[in-house]
Amino acid sequence: MENVSFSLDRTLWVFLLAMLGSTAGQPLGGESVCTARPLARYSITFTGKWSQTAFPKQYPLFRPPAQWSSLLGAAHSSDYSMWRKNEYVSNGLRDFAERGEAWALMKEIEAAGEKLQSVHAVFSAPAVPSGTGQTSAELEVHPRHSLVSFVVRIVPSPDWFVGIDSLDLCEGGRWKEQVVLDLYPHDAGTDSGFTFSSPNFATIPQDTVTEITASSPSHPANSFYYPRLKSLPPIAKVTFVRLRQSPRAFAPPSLDLASRGNEIVDSLSETPLDCEVSLWSSWGLCGGPCGKLGAKSRTRYVRVQPANNGTPCPELEEEAECAPDNCV
Repeated sequence: MENVSFSLDRTLWVFLLAMLGSTAGQPLGGESVCTARPLARYSITFTGKWSQTAFPKQYPLFRPPAQWSSLLGAAHSSDYSMWRKNEYVSNGLRDFAERGEAWALMKEIEAAGEKLQSVHAVFSAPAVPSGTGQTSAELEVHPRHSLVSFVVRIVPSPDWFVGIDSLDLCEGGRWKEQVVLDLYPHDAGTDSGFTFSSPNFATIPQDTVTEITASSPSHPANSFYYPRLKSLPPIAKVTFVRLRQSPRAFAPPSLDLASRGNEIVDSLSETPLDCEVSLWSSWGLCGGPCGKLGAKSRTRYVRVQPANNGTPCPELEEEAECAPDNCV
């Protein structure tokens, strides 16, 4: 009987170990398991669509003009998160979103790769020197590290950025051939500035990551505040394409840029910008001859010039009859 009992115990342990071994490398929370071939390479192309036509309000033209920082990303597992909507950013991402400094964020990614084995590879792409342009890179993903995240800072801005959080390039037993996504501005929650050129104004206590929309933050001074729009047009786009050939043989599709360098013209998005005027000034003195009605006037000035068929400006001067203050 003792031999039989020992045999049963041993069989049970073997079964339990087999079960544990089969689940140890699986994602948590019922996430899908990638069973695609071991490795896949992708090209990533970031396209800025931040034009003065699409985003006419307070569009930065100098010191500095509208542009994009370098792109920084990672291929990782579900154990790692570079950033996430409605969650607090790390110190590294705060430095990147506010000042474009990547050193601390790189150290955080490296630490996650060493301690948790959650990061397979890091990738980056050069900065884009204008609001409309492209930059590209290549990356490698693995079945256990099939998620991709990246960030690009909006320059100039308080702490605004665009990016992707944990995009899965694997779908069951195959790698996706191509993924194209529109990108929208996000606030890192570390600076309370309303405009592109706002001075540093730390958010205390720190807030979570939020998406900036045409109506949020709901403040007329906000650079992305367009109350007539239901939603903002995409400010950028990202395209992932699976590479079949050797990395050395890869060549991005050629674009006819017509001697515009890296700039790309996007004529599809045209956001109307309504005229904004100041409050009326106080009425001026009432002038006129004695015994007759005189006239007084007040003025206002244009705060924001209309653009792209937005509402035109109203009259900037108004007159009214009055009894003269000091008749002559």
